[in-house]
Amino acid sequence: MSKVFGYVRVSTLHQVEGESLDTQSRQVKTYAGSRGWELHDENIFVEAGISGSTEFQVRPQGKKLINSLVRGDTIIFAKLDRAFRNVQNAFSTLQQLKDLGVNVHFIDLGGEVTGTGIGSVIFGVMSVFANFEKDRIATRIREVKQSQKAQGRFVGGRRAFGYNIIDGIKVPRDDEQAIIIKMKEQRSAGKSYRTIQKWLMTDAGLKFSSMGVREILTRESV
Repeated sequence: MSKVFGYVRVSTLHQVEGESLDTQSRQVKTYAGSRGWELHDENIFVEAGISGSTEFQVRPQGKKLINSLVRGDTIIFAKLDRAFRNVQNAFSTLQQLKDLGVNVHFIDLGGEVTGTGIGSVIFGVMSVFANFEKDRIATRIREVKQSQKAQGRFVGGRRAFGYNIIDGIKVPRDDEQAIIIKMKEQRSAGKSYRTIQKWLMTDAGLKFSSMGVREILTRESV
């Protein structure tokens, strides 16, 4: 038999000690009653002192609630911002609940958001913003990495031959820089990448492919 659940949350101890939780609890009970649904106190999940930026699935009560649900159940939230502060997490969680066959109601959004009507429109808009937010974050990460790279900072991957990484900054390594200088001299003398590769293996004891040699010399010529 399907059940009705409520979820309420506050992020600070001051709110926990105040009336916010009681207010939200009364709101979800009143909403359930107006639709003739039975909502027992033990089915209201109370998330006290948990930031909205914490993903719903890893919050103690959020995780417990999701694990308690079966198809046909209903969840009532007083407000969208009590459930989520991150659009991407909001959309992914609501999509998960929708796939589970769970009905989700937000009182401040006018009712159900996983069914039909205005709620489904809001759900659709939310999905657009979730994708926008995901793209925006990815763009910001790329821009930061490009900026760090331009400043000579290490942004991950293998250590470049000729350098050590100290506090995230590439610092020339004298012994390997001396080898790079000899590689450049050979290249200037008309030696092929293959020939330089063989010299590295026999004289310096270093194993590089001819493409690796080309990559080093191309990088160092910039």
